[in-house]
Amino acid sequence: MSTLNLRQFSTRDAGFEREFARLLDRTPEADPKVEATVKEIIADIRARGDVALVEYTRRFDRRQLTSVAELEIPRQQLREAARALTKEQYDALANAAERIRAYHERQRTESWSYTEPDGTRLGQQVTPIERVGLYVPGGKAAYPSSVLMNAIPAKVAEVHELVMVVPAPAGELNPLVLAAAHLGGVERVFTIGGAQAVAALAYGTASVPRVDKIVGPGNVYVATAKRLVFGAVDIDMIAGPSEIVVLCDGRTDPEWIAMDLFSQAEHDEDAQSVLISLDAAYTAKVRAAIEKLLPGMERRDIIRTSLEARGALITVANLDEALALVNRIAPEHLELSLENPEDAAKRVRHAGAIFLGRYTAEAVGDYCAGPNHVLPTSGTARFSSPLGVYDFQKRSSIIQCSADGASSLGRTASVLSRGEGLTAHARSAEYRIKK
Repeated sequence: MSTLNLRQFSTRDAGFEREFARLLDRTPEADPKVEATVKEIIADIRARGDVALVEYTRRFDRRQLTSVAELEIPRQQLREAARALTKEQYDALANAAERIRAYHERQRTESWSYTEPDGTRLGQQVTPIERVGLYVPGGKAAYPSSVLMNAIPAKVAEVHELVMVVPAPAGELNPLVLAAAHLGGVERVFTIGGAQAVAALAYGTASVPRVDKIVGPGNVYVATAKRLVFGAVDIDMIAGPSEIVVLCDGRTDPEWIAMDLFSQAEHDEDAQSVLISLDAAYTAKVRAAIEKLLPGMERRDIIRTSLEARGALITVANLDEALALVNRIAPEHLELSLENPEDAAKRVRHAGAIFLGRYTAEAVGDYCAGPNHVLPTSGTARFSSPLGVYDFQKRSSIIQCSADGASSLGRTASVLSRGEGLTAHARSAEYRIKK
């Protein structure tokens, strides 16, 4: 196998800023053809509902369907899929579900209020979203872990109904995905996918109920559809390719670090894996480990393409430089493979998830550590957070005026509303002012 063409540079290089800017260019260009196709599919689903849904499923998933009823999986089938797993598979799935649930239970937000001296009560009422749609990739790209990560926080938030859609190309369904739906508490499952599934969830059909929010990963057609239906429903995020930044002080086994970089590169060719090293000699050791281990990887072609297109090995002068670069990248996943990772973590302003210490592989976060693996990508960690229970809850403000409070607040509201020329506002408040 040929030598890997992996970018390697240092903050001391004359062209560093140019190379780093290329690394940060992660904004995908919208494909007008994809958008036009998705708009057409959405309009068709809105116009023809179940009929269009069956036609698209026949065409794209190569399935012979006679009615829309064949698209829904009975809950009994989900239970049976869980029972049919090997003990090892079931125990791993159940253990992951338990850990994810325990973590997200701590995120629950309760309603609150306080009463002012004059008897006016102010507060916030927290309620769950009524119905949520969960998109799950199907066929070969089957991710039971994503089912758990999306479904469990929704159920902890007490979402009333969780509707899952998963394509079944040529009728193929992954039993682990169905088992995860059972363990995650999913109420209904439809074997549909693509933009048509997103449209059905967003606007409803005779068979597929309209939801209030859509979560879950998908291909470019799914992501485009989610962006286009936003407003009719809420969405979790428009996720980009997976990313990892590993910051290492040079004391971790270089093969561990190489494999950590592979763990994200193997997702797809557009994934990004970056090492920030405090020692040039160690950077060379990691590169040698990459060259050594890559030929033995099952997904070596994907890993190679990802590393050559978007990966990098960066050597820095000190920890201050390293953390400055981390905050500029704002990575989805950040491993701090350092002697004192807690101190460094306090200086990280932007990251989706932070993995502390040499023994914490990002992979455990993807599956079973407990925190959510649905994370902001493409630098959006500057303003976004991991998926959580709070994403499945709504907050309503509570205002209850006493007679004295209405009089006091009415005077303030009267002055301000008349200043804005809104006299009906003023008079509404003034009626309640004590004479």
